[in-house]
Amino acid sequence: MDLMSTLSQPRPSFKAQMHRAREDAIVEAASRLLREKGFETMTVDEVAAAVGIAKASLYKHFAGKDDLCTAAVVHGVARLQRFLGELPADLDPLQRLHALLYWLLELQLGEEMALLSERTSALAQALRTCDVYQSAMLEVSRHILGWVAQAQTAGQLRRDLPPDVILCALLARSADPMLAMLRERGYGNAEILAWVIDTCLSGLVQQPGHIET
Repeated sequence: MDLMSTLSQPRPSFKAQMHRAREDAIVEAASRLLREKGFETMTVDEVAAAVGIAKASLYKHFAGKDDLCTAAVVHGVARLQRFLGELPADLDPLQRLHALLYWLLELQLGEEMALLSERTSALAQALRTCDVYQSAMLEVSRHILGWVAQAQTAGQLRRDLPPDVILCALLARSADPMLAMLRERGYGNAEILAWVIDTCLSGLVQQPGHIET
């Protein structure tokens, strides 16, 4: 889109901008409470209190806790989509997967909300029926599986592992308890990142002399 087209587009009204800003604040608060308390424990009242609005005002944006927390997870997946799309074009497939793993671990260390919820949680059930989330995760999976296939073809990753196994191993790092355990033992972020990346990739990278079955 050129500059003139951008300038000619009508700007959102002040009311619309305020509505969007409040909605963003609600999603941010929900994300934080999801991370701190979990879906089962957090309440809509706590989210409204964190934003500084009445619960009735929150319901003008979201129908309930399921809807609100689904929006928070979708927001997180959108961040992942932007990250994948902005990776430098000159990175090879394994470097892209390494960058993805590093980013997921940094989110964890920054105490961001996990991109994947427990499979048995009520939130996971809600996400299964959310078309926006399912579509976004399908796009994310397509990108990552493409890089995995390229890395396997290039002999960078083990070809005896199904691509889905490698995909799940990488995405699962967004909810890996190992990071918190190492931090509680007094290790620094740089050490934790190096060790977790090494222990994850060491089982995925093609090793010299490895015999495929």
